[in-house]
This record gives sequence, C-alpha cells and structure tokens, in this order.
Amino acid sequence: MGAMLVQLLPLILGAVLAPIWIIIVLLLLASPHGLVKASAFVLGMTLVRLVQGLIFGAVFASSPDNLSDSDGSTPIVSTLLLVVGILLLIMAFRKWRKEADPDDPPPKWMQSLEQISSLQALGLGALFVGIGVKLWVFTLSALSIISAADLEPAVRASVYVIYIVLAQSALIAAILIYAFVPKAAAQLQQALDWLTRYNRPISVGVGLIFGIYFSYKGLAGLLP
Repeated sequence: MGAMLVQLLPLILGAVLAPIWIIIVLLLLASPHGLVKASAFVLGMTLVRLVQGLIFGAVFASSPDNLSDSDGSTPIVSTLLLVVGILLLIMAFRKWRKEADPDDPPPKWMQSLEQISSLQALGLGALFVGIGVKLWVFTLSALSIISAADLEPAVRASVYVIYIVLAQSALIAAILIYAFVPKAAAQLQQALDWLTRYNRPISVGVGLIFGIYFSYKGLAGLLP
C-alpha cells in the first residue's frame, strides 16, 4: 500500500495545492454556522468522489487495457496523466493571462457563500466536483493507478478512501482547526486573506510545475 500511495502522491499534492477549494472552505467557516456549512461542503465533495470510485473503479478493474506493465504504467494511466498535464498547463496559461478558469466557481457565487444553507453547501460541494473537469481527470487517474495494481478489492477500496482524505486534507485541517483550536478564527481569516491575495501566482506555479510533470509522465508511458 505504501508504494501505491507514493504513486498517488503527485495527484494528491496537485489536489491539495489548488487554492480555490481552501478559499471556499475558509469563506464558509467565516459565515454564520460556518462549521456546519464547511463540513457539509466537504461531505458533498467526498460523496461524489466515493460514487466516482464505485463506478469507475469497477470499470478500470475489469478493463484489459488497464493491466500494469513491468514499469507500473498502463495506456489508460499514461493517457489520463497526459490529459491532467495539458489541463494544468492550460490553467496556468489562463491564470497568467488573467483569464477565468472554467473550473473555478463564479465570483458571484463566492460572494454569496455566507448566505447559503448547509444543504446548499452540501450540494455545492457535490456540484463543483461533478462539473470540475480537472477534478474528474485527477480522480480517474487515481482510480486507474489503483485498479492497475495487483491488490485485493478491499485494499484497493481502502487506498482510494485514503486518497480522498489526503486530497482533501487541507480542507479537513481547516475545519478541525476551526472546531478545536480556541481563537483560531483570526488566523484562518489571515490565511484566507493571504490565499485570496496570492491565488493567481499560486495557481500559475502549481499548474506549471505539475502540468510539466504529468505531461512528461504521460508521454513517457505512451511513447515506446
């Protein structure tokens, strides 16, 4: 399982370092009943990812094209990694050009987050994962890597759950800090201000670094 998590680490880091999701969670935490709303938002994200894992994990596990080679790569994994890399490079270019990322929530929605209910926060978390192209490809890449390994079904399911938790670890950490650390609201507000101020350069840097890495890994697995 440890070797599998090492393979998943770049995908986990790519998900963790995307600032938009932690910004949304911090905005929800700053709103009335923020702890419940932020928890509902992350729960919505988690539920969709679990459904994706249930459906596509079975598809990949039964696909002969997802049989691992001697170097651990498969055509499906390599293709998905290449797609991830291209999407991240496009995102970095759009952010650098100050163009809107189509996977980012609309600014007006972000401005009205403090007025939404907990049920709406649950739905937003599910919706953003369901319509986010990059999140889909990240999840499918992780599922393909896990399915290609020679593991028991229960172990594959456990690894995928661990992947979800780690991919959302920054969001979970913010919620736990808010819930259990006295007077943490001021520090979380400072983090929100910093992430909002530097959202663009962080997104450009993350997109460029991981875009190049995933594109290289994908091409290396596809080329003879």
